[in-house]
Amino acid sequence: MAKRDYYEVLGIGKSASDSEIKSAYRRLARKHHPDVDKTADASEKFKEISEAYQVLSDAQKRKSYDQFGHAGPTPFGGFGNQGGFSTYSWSNTGGNPFGSAQGGPNVQFDFGGFEDPFDLFEQIFGGGSPFGQTFRRRPTYQLNITFNEAANGVTKEIEIEERNQQGRLTRQRMKIKVPAGVDNGTKMRFGDLDIIFQVSRHPQFLREGADVFSEITVNIPQLVLGDVFEVETVSGKVKVKVPPGTQPGSLVKLKGKGIARLGSSGQGDHYVRVNLQIPKNPSKQEKQLYEELYNLSSKKKSWF
Repeated sequence: MAKRDYYEVLGIGKSASDSEIKSAYRRLARKHHPDVDKTADASEKFKEISEAYQVLSDAQKRKSYDQFGHAGPTPFGGFGNQGGFSTYSWSNTGGNPFGSAQGGPNVQFDFGGFEDPFDLFEQIFGGGSPFGQTFRRRPTYQLNITFNEAANGVTKEIEIEERNQQGRLTRQRMKIKVPAGVDNGTKMRFGDLDIIFQVSRHPQFLREGADVFSEITVNIPQLVLGDVFEVETVSGKVKVKVPPGTQPGSLVKLKGKGIARLGSSGQGDHYVRVNLQIPKNPSKQEKQLYEELYNLSSKKKSWF
């Protein structure tokens, strides 16, 4: 039986955008998922929809398909010339040594950087097999680390619980080398499992990507005359020079004193916000000095 045109399968035109392709796929995947569509050919329809999406959602595969069609010189993404799917085995993994794990199956499938449709199945149907078969997904765990561990990197020894081929629960200890620069929500693969990092907040620092923000509080003379302060950074204490005439709320940049950029070279920057402290109960002598300063400032304004 001749294969249908992929654009026809998804009900879109050949000029459809990436978002239109994804939208069409979502709509049809919900409609024809075998857990929803009870017709005899539901599984075949679902395979056809998923195959069309895998090809059209990948720019390179789509270009090749537009040029050569189904009879292209190379198979599309592992489907082979017949467009068949590989067979996977399902293994439920139990246990979560880290608290709020996101366990469950994770199909190892290349979708060209686009959304894994099996994640969509879990969101809609709570997991399960899209083709009436079984699939094996990598277990996913959450690992809690501190702000400083994320910034500087750390090695953690963890214990995971999983089922072997006989269905028995086994415990395995392994060391996880966490690279510097991971952020809250970063997902990384370690061997046969995925880990999502949960990074705790820092009492002094605010993080935005590889950049770090903190604050110092200074008084009026320090802002007017300038001063040098010692501040804490992720790499230790450094001295910060606040130039004369700095305005309240200004940011002083410490280049390269932020967090390592994950997956690339270089460090982020550390920004220090300069806050002004106004005395609530100045002494008698301080009031006299402020009055003199006020009178002096008033005379300067009258010159203009």
